Amino acid sequence: MSFKQTSLFPPTPATARGVSTKLGAHKDKIVYTNGKAVIIRDLNNPLLAIAYTGHVQNTTVARISPSGYYCASADALGTVRVWDTVGEEQVLKGEYRVISGRINDLEWDGESKRIIAVGDGREKFGHAFMMDSGSSTGEISGHSKAINAVAIRHQRPFRAATAGDDALIVFHQGAPYKYDKTIRTHTKFVQDLRYAPSGDHFASVGSDSKIFLYDGKTGDTVAELTDSPHKGSIMACTWSPDNKSFATSSADCTVKLWDVETQKAANTWSLGAGVSNQQVGNVWSRETDIVSLSLSGDLNVFDPRVGDKPARIVTGPQKPITAVAPTGSGTFLAGTADGRVVQYTAASGEAVVATGDGHTSLVVGLAAAPSGKVFSAGYDDRVREIGAGASFSAAAISTAAQPKAIAAAADGTAFVTEAGGVEAIRDNQKVAHLVTKFAASAVGAGGKLVAVGGEDQKVRLHEWSGTAFTEVAVLEGNKGVVSALEFSPDGALLAAGDSTGRIVLFDVNEKKMITARWTFHSARVNSLAWTADSRHCASGSLDTNVYVWSVANPVRNIALKNAGPGGVNAVLWVGGGAGKSGTLASAGADGCVRIWEVVFHA
Repeated sequence: MSFKQTSLFPPTPATARGVSTKLGAHKDKIVYTNGKAVIIRDLNNPLLAIAYTGHVQNTTVARISPSGYYCASADALGTVRVWDTVGEEQVLKGEYRVISGRINDLEWDGESKRIIAVGDGREKFGHAFMMDSGSSTGEISGHSKAINAVAIRHQRPFRAATAGDDALIVFHQGAPYKYDKTIRTHTKFVQDLRYAPSGDHFASVGSDSKIFLYDGKTGDTVAELTDSPHKGSIMACTWSPDNKSFATSSADCTVKLWDVETQKAANTWSLGAGVSNQQVGNVWSRETDIVSLSLSGDLNVFDPRVGDKPARIVTGPQKPITAVAPTGSGTFLAGTADGRVVQYTAASGEAVVATGDGHTSLVVGLAAAPSGKVFSAGYDDRVREIGAGASFSAAAISTAAQPKAIAAAADGTAFVTEAGGVEAIRDNQKVAHLVTKFAASAVGAGGKLVAVGGEDQKVRLHEWSGTAFTEVAVLEGNKGVVSALEFSPDGALLAAGDSTGRIVLFDVNEKKMITARWTFHSARVNSLAWTADSRHCASGSLDTNVYVWSVANPVRNIALKNAGPGGVNAVLWVGGGAGKSGTLASAGADGCVRIWEVVFHA
C-alpha cells in the first residue's frame, strides 16, 4: 500500500486593490505567493508546479536567485527564508528576521550572494544581508515611509535603488550598500522600479501615472516617458531580456510596451473594464512572454509580436478550495472561498473558471448528479446548477437559511442542509422541506435514501419518495458534530465523519455500525470519497492529513500526512478509482489541488 504525489495544480497569485503585487521569473518559470505558500510554476506546462509551504505567516514576495539554485521568500512579519529549488526536499538554507513588519519586495544581486529586503518596519524599512549567513552587507536608508520596491544592478559596480510611499527613490552604492542620493521625480507613491538586465538603465513607475528612466550607474534621470500615458496608477514594470524595451501594467486595465530608444509606446493591450481587470503586477518570462497580473488573479500572457489580446490567460482559484465534485472522466470542479468555481482537467492540469452568474461568497458544497449536472450551494444563500462546459445556469434558488452541505440523488434532486432542516430542490423548484428538531449539519444521498447528520452526534436515515421524507433509522456511534456523510456507490455502506476526527462505517441495509476504528484524524473530517468499487474510502481533515481506509480490513489505512497545509477541505477519486490503484485529488486551505497515485493493499 503506497502513494506518491504526481502533480500539483496551484492557485493564482494573491492580490489586493491598490497594492503592487511582485512576481518573479527565472527562464521559463515564474514565482509568486498566495497565502502561506510560495508557488513556482511553468507557464507552458501546468503539471510542472511546486508549492513551498515553510512559512508560518502569509507570504508577500518571492524571487529565484540568478543562478536558479535558490529562492528567497518573505512574509508579513519580516522573515526571509532562503531555500533550495533543486530537488524535491526544498532544503532550507537560512531563515532571517530582517525587519519588524511586512516585507513588500526583495531582490538578489548578480552573484546570488546578497539580498536586499524592503517593506514596512518599525525601526527600519530595509535590510541588506548575505544569503548564507544573514550578516549585514550595508544599510538601506533615506526613506520616511514604507518601501514598496527594490532593484539591484547585477553588474559591478553594484548599485541599488529603492522606492517608497514617501514618493522618493533612494539610490545606493555598493556593496556594502550605502546611501548615495535621493531622487525626487514622482509626486505620489512609487509602486515599482526595475533594473534592465544590462544594468545600463532602471525605470520607475508610480501612482502619479508617470514613468521615468534613469542611468543605471549614476542614478541620474534620463527621461520621462510621456507618449500615450497611462490613465491610472502604474503598479509594475518589467524589462525585456534584450534591454531594448520594458512593459508597464496599470490600474487603468492596460499593459503598455515601451521602446527605450524612441521612448514611445510600441504596443498597448487593453484587458477590458472593471476592478477585476486592473493590472497590479508583471514580469518578463523567457525571451518573449510578458506576464501581467489582473486583480482577479488571472495571469495574462502577452507576446509582443502577436495581436492586441493576451496570447493566453492562466487562471485558477485565488482563495482556499472548499469543495470538489466530478464532472466527467478525468475532469472535476472545485469551489472556492470567494465564490469562484474552477474546472480542472486532471491529465493536463488546465483550469477553466466557470462562466455565468455564480456565487458571491464561499461555496459550501458541490454535488454531482448522475445526469451530469452539478449543484452548488454558497454562503450567499443560493443553490445553483452548473451544466456542460462549466457554465452556471441563469436560475438560482434561495434557501431558507445559510446552507451547510449539499448532496444529489439519482433522480436529480439536490438536498441542502441548513440549521433548521433539509430542503429538497429539483428542476429549480423546492419540492420538499424536512424540518428537524435538531440542528442539521451534514447530508448524504444514495439510491432512495437520504442521510442527515446533526449536531446531536447522530445520523438519521430517511427514505426519499421523490416528494417526501420518511425517517427509517437513527444511527449512533459518532462522538462529535457529524460533518461529512457519503454513501458507497453500491449503496450498501455509509461513512460518517465528525468534528472529533472519528469516521464511523455503517451497514445501510442492517442499519447498524460496522466499525468505529477509523479514528486516526485528530480534527474535523471535512470530506469523504468512495472508490467506484466501494472497497476503499478516502477522508480529508482539518488536521492537514488524508487517509485511505479499507472496508475489508478496517485496521489498515494509507496515511497521506500533511497532504494539505492549513487543512484538507475536499477529496475526490478522479475517474472513480477501483481495482489495485486509484487517482486521488485533494484540495484545501492553500488553494492547491494535489493529485496522488494510490496503490491499495493486496
